[in-house]
Amino acid sequence: MASLICMRIAPLIFLFASPASAWEFFPTPVCTLTETNDAGTMTVTFDARIPEYTITITLADAKWPNVPSFAMAFAGNRPIGIQTDRHLLSTDGRSLTVKDTGFGNVLNGLEFNMRAYATAGSKTVGFDLGNIGPEISAFRNCPDANLA
Repeated sequence: MASLICMRIAPLIFLFASPASAWEFFPTPVCTLTETNDAGTMTVTFDARIPEYTITITLADAKWPNVPSFAMAFAGNRPIGIQTDRHLLSTDGRSLTVKDTGFGNVLNGLEFNMRAYATAGSKTVGFDLGNIGPEISAFRNCPDANLA
């Protein structure tokens, strides 16, 4: 009997002992998609009033190097790589932000792949995209709701 109870409880222990990571979507005050893991947080926003997209990667306990370019690589079913020199670092160096009026490649990279890697100089941070499905769909549909 005791072994039967252990067999039923053991998977629950592993489930709750694993770090829970889940993308979250918030429609207000601007459309926001966010994910946090041990390395940091990725936040994607869209403000329909401007209109402007941003992506910010904030490191948990490190600083981004001050380098001339920033890149993202998306690995999975539809791999894509993008690069820019129009990124900004926060004053403390922990957050890196890119702003633009079009984010099609970023949104497609997030939606159709399994991993995202943000790289500046020698610093790379990865994010799991396996559970982004409903949240990326809500994010893509959000601008219409916020224009009213």
